[in-house]
Amino acid sequence: MTYTQTTDPDTADDTERVLRLLAPDGSRVHDPILEPWAAKLPADVLRGMYRDMVLTRRIDTEGVALQRQGQLGLWAPCQGQEAVQIGTAHAMNADDFAFGSYRELGVIVSRGARAADFVLSWRGEEHSAYNPYDLNVATPQIIIGAQTLHAVGYAMGIQRDGTDQAAVAYFGDGATSQGDANEALVFAASFEAPVVFVCSNNQWAISEPVSLQSKFPLAGRAPGFGIPSMRVDGNDVLACFAAMKWALERARSGAGPSYIEAVTYRMGPHTTSDDPTRYRTRDEVDLWRSRDPLTRFETFLRAEDVIDAGFVSEVNDQADALAREVREATLGAPRRAPIGVFDHVYDEPHSGLDEQRAWFASYLDGFDEQEQQR
Repeated sequence: MTYTQTTDPDTADDTERVLRLLAPDGSRVHDPILEPWAAKLPADVLRGMYRDMVLTRRIDTEGVALQRQGQLGLWAPCQGQEAVQIGTAHAMNADDFAFGSYRELGVIVSRGARAADFVLSWRGEEHSAYNPYDLNVATPQIIIGAQTLHAVGYAMGIQRDGTDQAAVAYFGDGATSQGDANEALVFAASFEAPVVFVCSNNQWAISEPVSLQSKFPLAGRAPGFGIPSMRVDGNDVLACFAAMKWALERARSGAGPSYIEAVTYRMGPHTTSDDPTRYRTRDEVDLWRSRDPLTRFETFLRAEDVIDAGFVSEVNDQADALAREVREATLGAPRRAPIGVFDHVYDEPHSGLDEQRAWFASYLDGFDEQEQQR
């Protein structure tokens, strides 16, 4: 059968089916594939996912503001993608290990990151703002798709340790065009590694639409490697939770890797250095704004009497308080000496790094000599 890629989950035909449990208006819908994995979720689980979605959006807003004010060097907004990140992260066990890109803010929110953990790397003061083993989340990867290989390698280690952990690789639609992501799929399939691939298809790899990268749904690639896949509405947090439960069960039972394509949308720029108005239309953005994942989930929870106005107000207060802590952590960050960029790069001494440090030290000394000659 021949079919083409679509960017719209509401107009996809049967060959491109996008699974969901929440319609864009927040009403609950039934899906026989997803239903067993998200049936009868406790109210505290639902409230926890809502809380983390609100926190993620508020921190994201603060991060953009801090960058615009010159306090951060860069920021990669994730507005619109909260359901993918929070839904999948809440399905994981505490000892599962996540490997993400620079946009998985919600994953570290759900893992209990501190205020400074969100900003110090973007400020350029630390290589990694947190210890990966404190959160069981690897340092965010800037190189597109590289984390997929890291996740598979970790998963193969899990096999040798004989535990029931799983590794999770988060990446965007743009990464599917990279060799690393495809090599990771080969290794994962060949060794039946307990790893889940979560592709956040946000429609745009910087300025290139997903329809240019792939003429077929991205979830259709994985079966070619021998990996079962699922295509879900990435703006539906319940669907993302359910798909992740399905994939993690396969990983823990020894069935090997799984692939989830979450069809979502990046509401903001690729990073704060990008101008998305140059390559996409206002009508497109407005269409996706009407499918907002946070509004959708809140509407559902209110209809089910899981949350009320008091709870929403309480969560918003928590989000504002955390945003203030993030700002304070940014403005109060200690400035390290320029030579400090070479600290903590490797655990043990490295001759190549020593040479680079010596060269950079000499370069910095040159500025001192110029000042003395003035």
